Formats: sequence, structure tokens, C-alpha cells
Amino acid sequence: MPANAGFDSSARAVHYGGMVTMTMKERILALLRGDRFDRVPFVQYDGMIPSEEVWAVIGRENLGRLRWTTAYRIEHPNCRFETVETSEHEMRSMRRRLVTPAGELREFVRYEPTYGGMSIKEHFIKSLDDYEAFLAYLDDITVVPDPEPLDTALAELGADGLPHTWVGRTPYQQMWIQWIDIMDLSAHLVEARELVEAAMRKLGDIMLEMTRVTLALDPPYLVIGDNVTAPMIGERYFRAYCMPYYDGISELAAEKKIPVVVHMDGDLKPLWGAIGESKIRGLDSFSPPPDNDTSAAKAAEIWPDKVLMLNFPSSVHIREEKEIYRVASEILDQAGRTGRLQIQISENVPPGVYKKSYPAIVRAINDFGDPFA
Repeated sequence: MPANAGFDSSARAVHYGGMVTMTMKERILALLRGDRFDRVPFVQYDGMIPSEEVWAVIGRENLGRLRWTTAYRIEHPNCRFETVETSEHEMRSMRRRLVTPAGELREFVRYEPTYGGMSIKEHFIKSLDDYEAFLAYLDDITVVPDPEPLDTALAELGADGLPHTWVGRTPYQQMWIQWIDIMDLSAHLVEARELVEAAMRKLGDIMLEMTRVTLALDPPYLVIGDNVTAPMIGERYFRAYCMPYYDGISELAAEKKIPVVVHMDGDLKPLWGAIGESKIRGLDSFSPPPDNDTSAAKAAEIWPDKVLMLNFPSSVHIREEKEIYRVASEILDQAGRTGRLQIQISENVPPGVYKKSYPAIVRAINDFGDPFA
């Protein structure tokens, strides 16, 4: 059976408040497809906090799981990465070398100690001279179907959640996040725009091939992992370098009725109009105040056709329980009756506070009740 087939009726034996209810998998699918569901889903990215620990506090029926998953692999037979793990200034770090037929590129990364997130201290691309090796690497890439991660995620998540199936980042976002410092990218676009855009076109072609390969395996939905924040791109570049891919991928996916969402976890106000014009189904990890600049109410108003896979603001987790409950209730009051809201934990949570914050969020969701009432 394809991964985006109908609901698994055999997994319905979850009871809440004395009633048989939908599973989290069913709720998320209904949300994305525009169908009715019984209560606002509450989910977290798989692996952030062990699900078993959270379920012991709030109950398995009250927390779903989204697992970042791919359905392809990248092969580059004539290029290779060489990695050396190190420790500098008591921090775990990594040095990588990308060897290509046209030369070598080097990267230096440090890992933050709490969650292991990467911080690139030295990017692969540092000057215009580095593009020759970078282009050689891109030309060497082949995208190969690899269904095993998707199949495994579907089997292991079961009724609890869904694969958060990644098809990469759009070229501009990939460049500054993964390959080059944002200041250097800005300078290179002024000094040698044709060269930079040639590299971005190749990145875009690879992303589209990732999408085609993934769609052939029928994932429940697709995620473009763009980490959009308006100050790092601006409306002009967003329209030029992101929206054509959002719309193209959405059109490809629409042929199989597979929704597409984009990870937009930053300040978005300058992009409100452009996001509304795009063909994407929704925003993943959209974060409201006090952390970012777009409220749930404003999002529901200006994006009437978009699903809001809203990250509960990370800073609120450290507040008192009654204040956490108040913020959750406010978010629900602003967007919960649209049938387009999901509350999720998709940005880092301060360590150890979930035992206080998660129950308060769940209580607010349960008190809010039927999203369509």
C-alpha cells in the first residue's frame, strides 16, 4: 500500500476522555488534507526528547512524532568527503575536506554541547576561486532512490506519527546555510552573479530530482527544509530564489495529491505577501511571539489556505505552568478554530522543562476541544 493511502483503521483503539478518538497519524493527515479532525494535534520532532519519557508524563495518546526522513541518497563517485573529528576548546568539532577533480574545499565545524547542533566556523566556499571545485562536485552528483528510510519510519512510527520527508533546501538557502558565509555570498552575488547563479541552478536541478525520486515512493507529505528567516534573504531574493521552487515542487506533488510544507522558523513579516502567494500547503516550525514576529492570529488571517505547523515558542517553556497554559490557550484561541493549526515542538526546548510545559500545553489543547465546534 502506498505511504499516503487512507487512514489505518486498525490503529484507532486510542481512548481519550471516555471516547474513541483519532490517532495522531490520522489527525496530522487530516490537517494536511483539509479534512476534519477531533482535536488540535500536539507533536514533536522525533529524537528531540525520547518519546517514551514524554509519554510517561502526558500519555502516548497526547503526543505525536514527526521523523525527518529521506527517500533517496546522493552518490558522487569522483568526489569524496574526508572527515576528522577533533576536540578544541573543550568542544567537539569536525574538519572536513571535499576532494574533487577540480580541487579541494575545506570546512571546520563546532558542535554545541547541549543538543549537538552544528555551527560552521569555516565554510567550504571562501572565495570565487572555490566555485570551480564546487561545480565539479555538483556535476558529479546522482540522486538514487532509497526507500528504506521512508519504509522504516512508516513502520516504526505506526499510529503515532509520520515521516517528515525532506527534499532538501532551495539553492539560496542551501548556499548560506551549508556552503558559504552569508556575507561572502552577498559579495559574490555582486561580484560574479552569473557564476553564483550557475551553481544555484545546479543545486536546484538536484533538488528537483530529489523531489521526483521521493514522490515516486508516495510519502505522506514533503518538507522543504529552508529555515527561512526574512532578514537573511529579503523579499526580492525570496521571490527570485525560493518561490519558483516552492511552486514547482508543489505542482509536481499536486499530481499525486501530496502536500508540501516549508520549514520557516524565523521572522517572516517582510515576506508575508510572498508566502501567501506561494503554492505551498503550509509552514513547518512557524514560531509566533514572543520568539518571532508573526502571531498565530495574523498567520491565520493572511494565509487562509496554509496549514500552520506551529512551533510552541521555545522561550515560554521556562515560564510558570499557568503562564505556559495561558500562551497555549491564546494560540489556540487565535488559530485553533481554523482547522489548520498543529502545535509542535520543532525547535530546541531548554533542558528538563518538558515535565512542566508539555502537560500545560496538553491541558490547553484538551480544554479547547473540537477545532470545528
